[in-house]
Amino acid sequence: MADFFGVSQGRNSQLNIAAAAVVKQAPGRLQRVQVLVAGSAAGAAYDSISTSGNTIANQVAVIPNVVGTYLIDMPCLAGITIAPGAGQTLAVSHD
Repeated sequence: MADFFGVSQGRNSQLNIAAAAVVKQAPGRLQRVQVLVAGSAAGAAYDSISTSGNTIANQVAVIPNVVGTYLIDMPCLAGITIAPGAGQTLAVSHD
């Protein structure tokens, strides 16, 4: 019997994120983050359903302030919140 490893595709997306946003209010998987505008500070992704009160304790990724696409592929048990850094504009995909 062969093992099956399903591949998460990031079937959902949220575009043009320029301020902290809850992108999923249920458990899911953050797949990719695209930094469209670099800004002057790094952003963050959190396992959370709130745009406030997030700390390093529930942070799942740092979002660099460099234009590009970043594979995260991290499960989030509460939900997914994205907090762009100063001046950043982001797009994310998730399941």
